[in-house]
Amino acid sequence: MRRLLRMATMAIAIMLAAPSHAMLPDEVLDDPVLEQRARALSTQLRCLVCQNQSIDDSDAQLARELRLLLRERIVAGDTDREIVDYLVSRYGQFILLKPQFNALTLVLWIAPAVLLIGGGILAVRVVRRRSAVTGGADLTPDEERRLQKILDAR
Repeated sequence: MRRLLRMATMAIAIMLAAPSHAMLPDEVLDDPVLEQRARALSTQLRCLVCQNQSIDDSDAQLARELRLLLRERIVAGDTDREIVDYLVSRYGQFILLKPQFNALTLVLWIAPAVLLIGGGILAVRVVRRRSAVTGGADLTPDEERRLQKILDAR
């Protein structure tokens, strides 16, 4: 029984560790160089249905159609830049998993740094304000004697 359980656990681990690509055999190009280009491009493009998966990993029908379109354009002789520009013109910047740096996406690139710096400044101010409130609370000599008396009684 233990051996069967161990084998089942190993089988599940192997299945989970294996890479899962949604590509179907009929999508693969005959030329390995062109196929490599297609795979590299398809990992950079977002599935519009799944949203946080590349079209290379997605099982959605739209992702399959985009993979086929991508390969058609590669076979037709388009450059990677032309293919990406075509897809962006058709589906918008959202299709890119990593948005391009330009005036429209400036906020996406700058906001994390601004929020991090702003949060740091806010944290420093809060700590300073709290230390200023509690920092001037020195004990009078009478309070120190009473405190020492309490501590000695322990």
